[in-house]
Amino acid sequence: MQSFGIMMLAFCASVAIGFPIAVCIGLGIMAALLFDGIPLEFIAQMCFAGLDNYTYLAIPMFILTGFLMETGGLSKRLVGFASSLVGNLTGGLGIVTVIACMFFAAISGSSPATVAAIGSMMIPSMVRKGYPPEYAGAIAASSGSLGILIPPSIPMIIYAVTAEVSIGEMFTAGFLPGFLIGFGLMTVVYITARKHGLTGDGQPFSFWNMLVSLKDAFWALMTPVIILGGIYSGFFTPTEASVISVVYALIVGLFIHRELKLSDLPRIFINAAVTTGTVIFILGFATAFARYITIQGVPQLIGRTILAYTSDPTLILCIFVLLIFFTGMFIETAAQILIYTPLFLPILVQLGVSPIHFGIILVIGTELGLLTPPVGVNLFVAQGITGASISALTRNVLPFLFSMLFCQFILVFVPKIVTILPDLVYR
Repeated sequence: MQSFGIMMLAFCASVAIGFPIAVCIGLGIMAALLFDGIPLEFIAQMCFAGLDNYTYLAIPMFILTGFLMETGGLSKRLVGFASSLVGNLTGGLGIVTVIACMFFAAISGSSPATVAAIGSMMIPSMVRKGYPPEYAGAIAASSGSLGILIPPSIPMIIYAVTAEVSIGEMFTAGFLPGFLIGFGLMTVVYITARKHGLTGDGQPFSFWNMLVSLKDAFWALMTPVIILGGIYSGFFTPTEASVISVVYALIVGLFIHRELKLSDLPRIFINAAVTTGTVIFILGFATAFARYITIQGVPQLIGRTILAYTSDPTLILCIFVLLIFFTGMFIETAAQILIYTPLFLPILVQLGVSPIHFGIILVIGTELGLLTPPVGVNLFVAQGITGASISALTRNVLPFLFSMLFCQFILVFVPKIVTILPDLVYR
C-alpha cells in the first residue's frame, strides 16, 4: 500500500501544479513503479492492452459525427424545432436550449461538442433577447452536459467496456435519467427566467409552424432513430453504428441540406482527430492506472474498509455521489470512470446493486464534473462563446448544478428509473 500512497501523492501534487490530467495520472503511475522497482515498460504495455479493444473504435467516429452534424446545419434545425414547441414560454429561449441540447446529445455522444454546437447559436440569441451573457452561458453549459447521458454516449461506452456490461443496456438506461435531468434543468430555467424578467418570443404556439419546423428537422431527428434503432434491433453493433452515423451525416450535410462543403472536410477531420487524440491519451493512462490499483489490491482494501462501517448499498452510493462530485473538480470524465469502476463496482455488485444502475450514477457524477472548475470543460467552452469570466459562469451555473445533483440522489433512491427500460428490452 505504500506504493499506492506514493502514486496518489504524485498524482495530487501534479494536479496542484496544473499539469494536464493525463500527465498527472502518468506521473503517479511512474512514481509507484519506480518505488516498487517495476520497469516503466509496464505503463506502455498496460496502455496498449487497455486501448486494444474493438469497441473503442466508436469513440472517434461519434466525435467526427458531432463535428459533421454541426457544420452540416443539423443543429440549427434542431433549435428551430425546439423553438416551435416552447419558444413562447417564460424563459423560452433557455428552455429551447435545453431541449435542443437533448436532441443533439442523441447525435454527438460528447458533452463539449453539444455545448459548442448548440451554444454557438443559442447564446447570442439569448443575449440579444436580454439574457445576461453569464446566465446564457450557464444554461448552455449545464444543458450540454446531457451529451454524455442521453445515448449514444462516449463515457457510457468506456464504462461498458471497463465493467464488461452491455453497451446497449447502458444506452437504454440513459433515456429516463436524461429526461429527468432535462426536465429539472427546464424547471430551473423557468424559475430563474421569471426572476430575471425574461419572457418568451411573444409568438403563440402554432401547430402548423411546429409541423413546418418538424419537416425541416426531419433528417436531424432521424439520426438517433437510425443509430439507436439499429443497435436495439440487432442490425449492427454500437461500433458499426458509429461508422454508419458518420456516413449518414456526410450524406445529409453534402447532398440533402447542402450546407456541408467538401472544402470543410479537412478542417473537420483535423478537429475530430485532435479531440480524439486528447480523449485517447487520457484513456490510455487512466487504463494503466486502473490496472495497477487492481493488481495492488486497492479495490479489495477499500471494500473491506467500507463494509466495516456499513453494508447499506444506498448509503455507499450516497457517499460515492459526494466523492465523485468533489473529485470531478479535478479529474476528467474518462479518468474517473476508469478509476472508480474497479474500486466501487465489485463492492456494490456484491451488495446487490445493478452494474447498470451504478454506471448511470457514475456517468451523472462525471457530468457534474464538467460544470465545476478547474476542470469544468463545459464552462470553458461557454466562456469562449460568451466572453464571461469563469467565476461569473460558475455562480450562474450553481442552480442548475444543484438541480442535477438532486436528480442524481433521486436515482440513487429509486433505481427502477434506471433499470426499468433495460429490463423491458433485454430481459
